[in-house]
Amino acid sequence: MHVEAMIKTHPQLKGKPDAVLIRCIEACADCAASCTLCADACLGEEMVAELRRCIRLCLDCAEICGAAGAIAARWAGAGETDIRAIVSTCVEACRLSAEECDKHAPHHAHCRICAEVCRICIEACEKVLAA
Repeated sequence: MHVEAMIKTHPQLKGKPDAVLIRCIEACADCAASCTLCADACLGEEMVAELRRCIRLCLDCAEICGAAGAIAARWAGAGETDIRAIVSTCVEACRLSAEECDKHAPHHAHCRICAEVCRICIEACEKVLAA
């Protein structure tokens, strides 16, 4: 991703990006894509009815992660980090999605991978919240 390179060019930051916030932005983007892909893969499974909750939670998580990443990117460009509400919501959406994907992970590799990506996003977001 090119988040760091873009932020380094921001005239208000004078080349001093916040590494923790950059990692959060990147993790949110990765999680949004992974959750969307997982939901689509679930729709392709034979027993799709058993995956309804997983699909919904993955799609919710993808939407929230996408929004959180975009909002965090705007705040990063301004040198601000007051994005606690959206980042906290992202953590919760990722937690719910990861827990549901874990239930299906023994039978569906896409769910296993998605749960892992959600946990990476949780970790990156929690670091922003701790900063």
